[in-house]
Amino acid sequence: MSDPRAFGEVLRDEWVMKDRIAEALADGPKTIPEISALLDAPSREVTQWVMAMRRYGRLEEMPKPKADDYFQYKLTEGQKDGAR
Repeated sequence: MSDPRAFGEVLRDEWVMKDRIAEALADGPKTIPEISALLDAPSREVTQWVMAMRRYGRLEEMPKPKADDYFQYKLTEGQKDGAR
């Protein structure tokens, strides 16, 4: 397993990855592991990108059916129309 990338490198990729994440969520909510698998990116990095998108109102988490489930994330209403 390779060493994790530096935090600055991961942040630099956020501008590219936010659009790829939005595309991955276009057909419905997904968990971070599901997004990670679709993007072929480490979950650690996907978590940072998803949390940034959530912080800026592009994503929101869905309620968890059980306490030990992963959160699913979906695009906010304004983002579904292709707004950037």
